[in-house]
Amino acid sequence: MSAAAQLFDVSGKVVVVTGGSRGIGLGIAEGFVRAGARVYLCSRKADDCERAAAALAAHGECAALPADLGSADGVRDFAARLAQREERVDVLVNNAGNIWVEKLADYPESGWDKVFDLNVKGVFFLTQALLPLLEAAASPEDPARVITIGSIDAFHVPTHETYAYTSSKAAVHQLSRHLALRLAPSHITVNVIAPGRYRSQMLENAIALEGAEELLEPIPLRRFADGDDLAGAAIYLASRAGSFVTGAVLPVDGGHATTL
Repeated sequence: MSAAAQLFDVSGKVVVVTGGSRGIGLGIAEGFVRAGARVYLCSRKADDCERAAAALAAHGECAALPADLGSADGVRDFAARLAQREERVDVLVNNAGNIWVEKLADYPESGWDKVFDLNVKGVFFLTQALLPLLEAAASPEDPARVITIGSIDAFHVPTHETYAYTSSKAAVHQLSRHLALRLAPSHITVNVIAPGRYRSQMLENAIALEGAEELLEPIPLRRFADGDDLAGAAIYLASRAGSFVTGAVLPVDGGHATTL
């Protein structure tokens, strides 16, 4: 293996990807599987999780561990089942998330609770629950990694009425910085990837309504993010190349929110 390849080598690492059955999580999981990591997918819907894991297993090692990470019981159950299979976790990708869109006058308390329970509390309590496995993988030369998927909506104001979602992403950016400081002595790095417009089913619906050109207009690089873009950022943060990076927020947005 060349020196350049070694910098980005993640083969043999144990990787957990939450919200891994579709969208950004699936794209990141596929990147790790193809790069030789052993990947565990977690999502709330067991059938979707199993189907996604089976598809990715054609390219390497991938298994499904479905769970509802929006509750404390679900987090504890997932962590216990994972610990029965693995003695360590090298990389935790906190991707699972909820969004709630509603007009300001009608925005309900239940929307805030659902979004924050998964997007913020779920990230914190899963990281907490997996600390023993992360610590078992950690060393000064090769830290364990926590990578949380945030959003550019945490530092620019979107046009859609997603009040709880944008607030939750800002909260998780700050939470990740706080955890980065606290976990550094344990040789665990904590970073955030903040995606822009990603080619998801939600975006496809928006394209059908508004047109691709209008949605691409604010993006200087004039395209949407895809799975390789997000997987590449995650693999960088999980590899030797990213081992001295912690407390960072990495926008992957084509310049959408970062060149204004």
